[in-house]
Amino acid sequence: MAIDIAMALELGQRDTNHLLIAAGFLPSSAELDFHAPELKWLRRTMTMTLKALDPYPAIAINESDDILMVNRGWVGLFNQTIDKTVLNNVTNHFEFLFSRQGAGNLISGWEDTLSVILMSLQQKMLFSNNPRDQQMLERLSSHENLPQDWQQRAARLEPMSSFRMQINLNGELKKFFSVLSTVSTMGPSAFLSGPSININTLYPEDEQLDLSQFCTDKLSHPLLFY
Repeated sequence: MAIDIAMALELGQRDTNHLLIAAGFLPSSAELDFHAPELKWLRRTMTMTLKALDPYPAIAINESDDILMVNRGWVGLFNQTIDKTVLNNVTNHFEFLFSRQGAGNLISGWEDTLSVILMSLQQKMLFSNNPRDQQMLERLSSHENLPQDWQQRAARLEPMSSFRMQINLNGELKKFFSVLSTVSTMGPSAFLSGPSININTLYPEDEQLDLSQFCTDKLSHPLLFY
């Protein structure tokens, strides 16, 4: 009935989801087509956002944690520690964090981080019922790098918008905060009422660390658009 009302009123996805939530139902899920012609303005603003964050490494990711865009800071930093061929083939943020060939060998407290990620993905499934989320959950649940006691680890930890990473730069371990921020629709149920884009940024714990040195060379990546 709620959906019939939304259709009769010709409501868009955001307002249809607000109606469903108000009526006590889960919102419908529809992934944002980031590359649709009508979203050229969004791609442009996300490019400007990532560019403004340089030299701090940053990426834009969708609700399935697929990487949509990267900035020069991200490419320059990980070029120091990860094989360029591996880096160029990175497509999903979670898989990048789980992989020992990717960022997995850089995270301090790696096992706890993976456990919380998987718990968050499992809880997300309760809201989205998205087949892609289910496939990702099944794939990462059987990942060789996931600790066997991940459920117990995750139960002892609270999900946070950030975690720490250690990256070896010129023979020295440097600590970074990995911080997640969300670009979503306006409204009382912003995180459920429509598709959102997340920006993941790395900030050095040492404020004196100059990351601009890694952005000076000619950089390239399939998801670097400026």
